[in-house]
Order: sequence, then C-alpha cells, then structure tokens
Amino acid sequence: MSKKPKSPRNTLANPTLLRPLDPADKDKNQQMLTVVIETPKGSRNKYAFDADKKVFILKKVLPAGMAFPYDFGFVPRTQGEDGDPLDVLVLMDEPAFPSCVLKCRPIGVIEGEQSDGKKIRNDRIIAVEKEAHSWADVKKLDDLGKKFCRELEEFFIGYHRLDKEKYRVIGVNGTEAVRKMIKGGMVQG
Repeated sequence: MSKKPKSPRNTLANPTLLRPLDPADKDKNQQMLTVVIETPKGSRNKYAFDADKKVFILKKVLPAGMAFPYDFGFVPRTQGEDGDPLDVLVLMDEPAFPSCVLKCRPIGVIEGEQSDGKKIRNDRIIAVEKEAHSWADVKKLDDLGKKFCRELEEFFIGYHRLDKEKYRVIGVNGTEAVRKMIKGGMVQG
C-alpha cells in the first residue's frame, strides 16, 4: 500500500499576494491593474476574501430588487483608508465569478467618504476589463456619460445605507488619480 503524500499546510491560493500592476506593461502610465473579483455582476450576495482563512465568505445579502450592477473586486497588495484593499468596479461583457483574476484598464475613480460616526475615505476605482468588447472604446469616465456615473454613485450610496452608514460622493476623477491611489496604497506582502 502506497503512502499518501503529505499535503502542505497552506494549500489554498492567496490572491492577495498577486502583483497590483502588470509588470509586463512597458508604459507605466498604461499599466493594467490586477483585479480579483469578489462579487459578480447581478449578484445579490456580497462576497469578500478572508485573507486569514484564504477563502471567499458571504458578507451580506442585498435586499430583493438590489444587485451589483457590475463585477466588484479589489486590487491585491493595496490598502485604502478603510483598511481593506482598494475597491474596483469592473465593466466587462459577461459576469465573472468570485476569485477570478482580471487585467483591467482603469478609467477613473468615484471618491467617497463613508461614516458611521467616524468619517473614512472609501473610493471606488472604475475599470474596463482588458478583453471587453462592449467597453473597448471607453477610455475615461466621461465616456460613460453623467447619467451612467450618477447611477453608479447612487448604487454605492444605497449599498451603504443598508448598514446604517452614510456614503457621500466627494469627487469623480480620472486615471491620474487612480495611479496615485494605487501607488499610495501599495503594501508589501
């Protein structure tokens, strides 16, 4: 009878260890973001990656009639003021799935402040998946139109209201602001 090989202690993958920017991109101003999807488009379930357990957990369930408008994830090896990795809303042709790793072109950021007694910045990067056909011509947030951006802002306001938090949009900025956020939020890991 053959002995079963001993399995390593940490057999689950840890997407938080991926590089935040694609090192293969020669032009540092056009680098693609690495985004790990937590919650797919159309889902009422909000998933979050638990780095200690190395699994995706169910964080909350949105009420009937409310769902994530696009794929939602994070940039690995980054940290925002809220203590979590930087958030990204990804525009792409079809929904991805939790743990899917995407290469995305940032197009801007919705800068926001959340409060539940204490105010914390909680910005949301908006990006287009590298291979997306329907969004290929979108290079900056302005290409989406004011109404589209306002709908995204309203989603985040409503999402936070569910937890009795207030979310206030304090600005909308372009790719240069995203690059500064990534650079300022990078952590060693």
